[in-house]
Amino acid sequence: MVTSPLFFMEKPEPALRLSVALPKGDRADWLIQKATEIGIDELVVVQAERSVVRQPIGKSWKPLERLARIARAAGAQSRRVWLPALSGPLDLTHAVTPFGTVIAEPGGGPITPDCRNVIIGPEGGWTDAELASGPPLVGLGPQVLRVETAALVASTLLVALRSRLVLPAGSAPENAPGG
Repeated sequence: MVTSPLFFMEKPEPALRLSVALPKGDRADWLIQKATEIGIDELVVVQAERSVVRQPIGKSWKPLERLARIARAAGAQSRRVWLPALSGPLDLTHAVTPFGTVIAEPGGGPITPDCRNVIIGPEGGWTDAELASGPPLVGLGPQVLRVETAALVASTLLVALRSRLVLPAGSAPENAPGG
C-alpha cells in the first residue's frame, strides 16, 4: 500500500466573511463558487429591503443546501483545505459582526486590513435606512458593480490583504530595499 505524508494546515486568520444579498438565477451559484475559490471563510445570505431573491428570515432555507454543494465542489477544485461556512438568510442588522464589518457602497472609503466582513447589497441598492444602520461604508472602485462582481472584488481584496499579497497604502514590503 502506497501512502503519502499527512499535512496539517491551520485555518487562515483572521477569518473573513462575505455577507451578500444574492442575485437571481445562476449568478448566485457563480458567486458562491468564485468566493469559495478565492478563499472566503464564511458566506452569509443577507435579506435586504430591495433584495430580488426573497428568503424567509430565521427559517431554514432549502437552497442553502444546494449552495453548500456548490461551495464543496469549488473547494475541491481549488484544493481548499477548509470550506467556507454558509448561513442565512439574515437581515442586515444580524449580518453585522462585532468587529470589522463594513457595507459596500460606491463612494465609501478603502477596504483596510481591519475589515473582516463586507456586506454586499442587492441589485436594487441599499435603502437610506440600511446605509444609516451603523457600519462604515467602503468603495469597491469607481464603477457601479453587479452583486456578484462586487462580491468577488470584495473577496479578492480581503484575501489579498490577509495574505499580504497587497499592502495598505503607506506600508512597505518586509523585503523592500532599504527596509
